Amino acid sequence: MNYGNIKKTDVADGEGVRVSLFVSGCRNHCKGCFNQETWDFGYGRPFTQKTEDELIGALAPEYISGLTVLGGEPFEEENQKVLFPFLQRVRKTYPDKTIWCYTGYVYDKDLLPPDGRKHTDVTQTMLGLIDVLVDGPFILEQRNIMLQFRGSENQRILYLKNQK
Repeated sequence: MNYGNIKKTDVADGEGVRVSLFVSGCRNHCKGCFNQETWDFGYGRPFTQKTEDELIGALAPEYISGLTVLGGEPFEEENQKVLFPFLQRVRKTYPDKTIWCYTGYVYDKDLLPPDGRKHTDVTQTMLGLIDVLVDGPFILEQRNIMLQFRGSENQRILYLKNQK
């Protein structure tokens, strides 16, 4: 998996001050996407052990509320395989920090078994590690800049776990 960017103090992509990882690779190709360069799975840099260690270190300060993963598309099959063990490490290292994830796929339609088109053998584990999932494709015609943590009115903020 490649990643396009890391933000070590992000306040736009979830509650509090967050560390954000923008993964590369997306098959949704939403019209009006703010991050089109990350559609390419080869864009950016390889996600290595050194990258993981850098993110774990960036999450250490007390003022950091947690990690946000977005893209690109974290729930592309290729990305899930790499992200789920990383998210396990984040959860183990920082059990009191939250994990947010943005996906252009729809939670109950695309990610859940038995018919979820993006459901893999690691999807349930990955979802179990995420506190908040923002789901749904960006729809340019439903764009609303007044929405908090979302770009279009169809997108939902799903609290998968109780907030700490």
